[in-house]
Amino acid sequence: MGSSGPGQWSRAGSARGRAPGGTLRGGRKLAGVTDVDVREDTTPAADGDTRTLVFVHVGFGTAAVPYESAWDLQRRTQERRIDDEIGDCVLLLEHQPVYTAGKRTAALDRPIGDPGAPVIDVDRGGKITWHGPGQLTGYPIVKLPDPRGGVAFVRLLEQMMMDVCAEFGLETKFIEDRSGLWVPGGPDRKLGSIGLRVRRGVTMHGFQINCDCEMSWFDKINPCGFTDTGSTSLSKELGRRVTVDEVTPIVERHLSAQLGAAETLHRTTAQLEA
Repeated sequence: MGSSGPGQWSRAGSARGRAPGGTLRGGRKLAGVTDVDVREDTTPAADGDTRTLVFVHVGFGTAAVPYESAWDLQRRTQERRIDDEIGDCVLLLEHQPVYTAGKRTAALDRPIGDPGAPVIDVDRGGKITWHGPGQLTGYPIVKLPDPRGGVAFVRLLEQMMMDVCAEFGLETKFIEDRSGLWVPGGPDRKLGSIGLRVRRGVTMHGFQINCDCEMSWFDKINPCGFTDTGSTSLSKELGRRVTVDEVTPIVERHLSAQLGAAETLHRTTAQLEA
C-alpha cells in the first residue's frame, strides 16, 4: 500500500476544523477524542512493505463470529504486523450478539439485568456498544505513519464512513468530542462507532456500521455513554433494507482510498494465519 504519511492523515482531520485529541503516553489528554487507547510502549514497529492492503472476510451471516474468537485473531494479527511478518490488513465480519465495554464505560452505561447477550470488558478506548448480526464490523490492523497517530486514524475512519454514507445519498456529520458518525436531527442519531487500541504503532479494534441490525439491542445500554442521542442504521434512515453484503465492498473501496492503497487483495482467515 502506498501508505498515507502523517501530514495527509492530519489534513483529513483538520479539514473539518476539529482539534486533534486522544490519550498519549503518561496519561496526557488532548481535547477531542477519547476512543483511542495507546499503550505505554509506543516504540514504532519496523518499517515494512505496505503497498498492498489485504481484506479478510472472517465470518458473516450464519458464520457470524463470537467476540472472543475475533479478539484473539486481532491480537495474533497485530503481533505479526508489529514483527513485519505481514502487511496491513483489515478483518471484516459480523459478530454474534455481544456488548463490549471499553475502558471509559461507566456503571450507568451498562445494561441492567440480563440483556440477552454477553457483556465483555475490552482493552480499547471508548465506552459500551453492541455488536451483532446486521452490523458490519471492521478491525484494521494497520501500521501508523506516526506511532502516536491514533487520533489521525480515528479521523480517517470517520471520513471513510461519511464517504460510504454519501454514496448511499445519506447526509451525515461529525460531532466535536463524540467520535463516530452521526445523522443530524432532533436528536442526532449515531450510525457508526469507533474504538481503537494502538500498540507499538499498530492498530487493533476499529469501526462498526449499522446496516440492517435490530436496533432494540441499543435500548438496553447508553451507547458510547450518550444519553441525549439515539442510534440508527442505514436501513432505517434510507427506508429500505441495506445489508452488510451491500455495504462491505463500498467500505473496502473507501477505506483503501483513505489509506492510499495501491493494491487490494482478499484472503481467507486460514491464508492470513498461514
